[in-house]
Amino acid sequence: MLPPRIIRRLVLAPLVIVLTVAAVVTLPVWLLVVTAASLRLPPPQRRGTRLVWFAVAWLTLESMALIACLWLWIIDLGGRLSHDEREERHYALVRWLLSSVYGAAVRIFGLSVEIDEPRATPEELSRRLTRPVIVLSRHAGPGDSVLLVHHLLTRYGRRPRIVMKAALQLDPSLDVVVNRLPNAFVPPDVETGGVVTEIRRLASDMEADDALVIFPEGGNFTPKRRGRAILRLEDRGLREEAARARRLEHLLPPRPNGALAAIEACPSADVVFVAHTGLDDLVTLGDVWRRLPVRAEVRAGWWRVRAEEVPTGREERITWLFDQWDRIDAWITEHRSAPVAGAEG
Repeated sequence: MLPPRIIRRLVLAPLVIVLTVAAVVTLPVWLLVVTAASLRLPPPQRRGTRLVWFAVAWLTLESMALIACLWLWIIDLGGRLSHDEREERHYALVRWLLSSVYGAAVRIFGLSVEIDEPRATPEELSRRLTRPVIVLSRHAGPGDSVLLVHHLLTRYGRRPRIVMKAALQLDPSLDVVVNRLPNAFVPPDVETGGVVTEIRRLASDMEADDALVIFPEGGNFTPKRRGRAILRLEDRGLREEAARARRLEHLLPPRPNGALAAIEACPSADVVFVAHTGLDDLVTLGDVWRRLPVRAEVRAGWWRVRAEEVPTGREERITWLFDQWDRIDAWITEHRSAPVAGAEG
């Protein structure tokens, strides 16, 4: 069960700062211990030192973000900041935090990112955005999701809105910053209708520079989840969708209600589909320890469907959504084992 907000603010947030100080002070000891423990392993499996450096960097950035949040709260006492000023300062903080995490990953893990994307429009390049976007992405590990939000913020000047699992509020900096911006955390026991309601709420008042990010699969791909998803479609009499889900090699079938609710609530938004691969197997700390490659390589591709080109009927939209998922699945098959030609960053 998630602790109450007051406990998270008064216990978890200060605890991160204490852990950061302890980690920095004892860093030489940790490096010696991990290096000694890694000597028995072959060179490709000696991940310990890099993980220690990244953990300390992450804790340091988390602590700096929490201190910045406290400062923003202090200067806003008495309502000295307008709503727009408050949002802009917090989005700037998120942009700095993700850029710093990205930079640390490049230096420590040799992260390289190759993105196949449509050419940015003149409005995007000049930051004079004319319409919002709804981003429908495959659900994979948290690393890929962080890179997606980072790219939306830094390259396109978008202000992401995301529906996330409530458990992510155990990360103090994420908990504080995200709860001050137009996002939504949903508990694990919430009904599907509750998630759709939150998506509709976030989409209904989007402005030109906003981007609503949705993961229609609802979770990371596993064979068991794939089997359950197919059975669920069959139980509902959706034989065609179940047959299409069986043909997907890397993805769960999309759950259409959230995506359709977003499109209905903001019909002026373009829809962007995102395919990516590279860090999809790194979901837990155990995965990172066992599978982290010598060089972390991520490939991503996305394409835009203009609002005027989105189908209008519900059944037509569901078919169209499955068509896009077929395209994402084929993209992953093509790029998963392909060599990275270049890197962005």
